[in-house]
Parts: sequence; C-alpha cells; structure tokens
Amino acid sequence: MGNISGSKKLKRQMAPLFWGLPRKQGRFVVTVRPGPHARDRAIPVAVLLRDMLGVVSTLREAKSSIYAGKVKVDGVIRKSLHHGVGLMDVVELDGVDGAYRMVPSGGALLAPVPAGEPTKKLVRVTSKTTIRGGRTQIGFHDGRSAIHDGGASVGDTCLIEVPGQKILDTVALEAGCLCLVTSGANAGQTGRVKSIEKGTFILPRRAVLELEGREIEIPTGIIMPVGREGPLVGLA
Repeated sequence: MGNISGSKKLKRQMAPLFWGLPRKQGRFVVTVRPGPHARDRAIPVAVLLRDMLGVVSTLREAKSSIYAGKVKVDGVIRKSLHHGVGLMDVVELDGVDGAYRMVPSGGALLAPVPAGEPTKKLVRVTSKTTIRGGRTQIGFHDGRSAIHDGGASVGDTCLIEVPGQKILDTVALEAGCLCLVTSGANAGQTGRVKSIEKGTFILPRRAVLELEGREIEIPTGIIMPVGREGPLVGLA
C-alpha cells in the first residue's frame, strides 16, 4: 500500500536555504511532513537538532533523542523526525537549560527564550469565520484555531499560552504598532507602522513601515504585529 504522505526524504540540493545545510555532505536529508506549517516555511525536528542547534552529531542520535520524548514543541512532546518547526514555535530540550523560539533572520534563527516566556507564543490571525451560535472562530498561522469574540481581525496577532490556547492579549495591525518582517530581504527586522494602505485589484494591502531610519512599503501578508511600545515576547 502506498504512503499517502509522500516521500520521507529530500535531496539536499532542493532543501530550503534557511535550513543552512551543506549541499555536498551526503545526498539526502529528512523532509517536513504535512503539519502546522507549510513545507517551505518549516524545518524538520531532526535537522533542527543536528544542523541548527548542534546538540547531536548524526541522524541516529537525533532519532534516539526524539523517540525518547526529549523534544517539546510548544509544550507538546513530538516523536516524529519530520515534524515541522516554524515561525514563533518554542522548542524545549530535555536536559538543556532554557528554550528557543523560531524567529526570522534572513531565513530561520533560534533565539533564546527569556525566563518565564516558554509558555507564551505569538500567532498571526489568518482567517476569521462565524460559526453556529453567532460566535467567531479565528485561525492562526500555525494551524491552530480558537473561539474568540474579542474582535481580532485578519492580520492581527494574538499572544497565547501554550500548550493550551488561552488568548492573553491581542495586537492590532494598525498605525503605531511594532511589526516584525517575517520574510523577504528585510526578514527579522522590526519597525513601526506609519500607515496602512488599502489593497487594489492589482496590489495587495500594504503597510508603510519605518525601518532603521527609512520608510518602506511592504505587503501586510509578510509582517506580524509583535507589540505596541515593545515586543510582547523576546525576539533576539
């Protein structure tokens, strides 16, 4: 019987650049299986342990650690080599002090999580629907969804508690908010929104962002509100 989830491996030459893999050390690498993040925006747990964190040196060691339940992503033990770790996910390792948050930096970067923040995560609102009973359900960039009648709109960011999904705060995408660029040439930089420009038939909705003394116009789909006066969680 065929495997409906596709191949478990990927040629290194085809791996996303942000994985930071040496292209000529071996031919194949494990790939991301379907999950919370898109394949081209996530990194498999095995590659994260071996090539990004360097806590193991071989795939065999990565398998041993993962199958033993020593890796948590957003507070949940993950026992798959192929589980995708993406934007704002919090990674905790058994036996290693502290935790790491996946943030963009021209690609992907694991930033140390300050004490008291491993249970906090920022999620971007990507969908909003009305369900039975007139209640509002919102969907987030990492595949989560929640019933929330607090007025969050698509493009806003919610601060949630993991592994539960209690919404602690909401940051609206509006003039004056602090935003993180999640992809493109300015990935990883934060700036303040000066104004929001409406989309047209040709152009998407855009934000005028102040970055390091300059102003840029950027699609709202690749920015993420992270706070008002300062980021709600540590990003560096």
